[in-house]
Amino acid sequence: MITTVAIDKEVLYLLYHFSEEENIKIFHPRKHPGFPDRPPMVWAIDQDRSPLYYFPRDCPRIAFWAVPGTTERDRDRFFRTTTANKIVAIEGDWLHRLQTTDLHRYTFQPDHFKMLDEGAGYFVSYEIETPVSVEAVGNLLDALINDEVEIRIVPSLQPLSQELLKTTLHFSMIRMRNAKK
Repeated sequence: MITTVAIDKEVLYLLYHFSEEENIKIFHPRKHPGFPDRPPMVWAIDQDRSPLYYFPRDCPRIAFWAVPGTTERDRDRFFRTTTANKIVAIEGDWLHRLQTTDLHRYTFQPDHFKMLDEGAGYFVSYEIETPVSVEAVGNLLDALINDEVEIRIVPSLQPLSQELLKTTLHFSMIRMRNAKK
């Protein structure tokens, strides 16, 4: 389900930021090490990609899903045994932290945010942002299940990361610097 707000007959989608910190009152733009040429930014994600962030911040993970251009061969190979709309794989060493991390969802109005990467669902603002609400995500495994995401626990993400590069699936590899080599 996508959360929307109607303002003057225009539908705006709410954006989210996930954090293990529960009392952030104001989000100040910060430099991002992955984008050193860009000015400081506040990051947010859309509803559809939110489950990619139901994890401890530093947890390496790979999410993948079918898109209109995905071949039947890739759909059959990767989604034959599931009804999930997305699959996220993590390394087994992170399971305990996934089960014990307290995560909070900050909600933003999209007014100042601009799409940075449509495929990843990334939005950024170059202004100070104040969340309209914050709430605990709760049990992260339950949140993933409620959003129809399949979680896979693997010994290493490396084989999957190499295999997905050869597919027509859309994928997101997050915090891979923390993955086993």
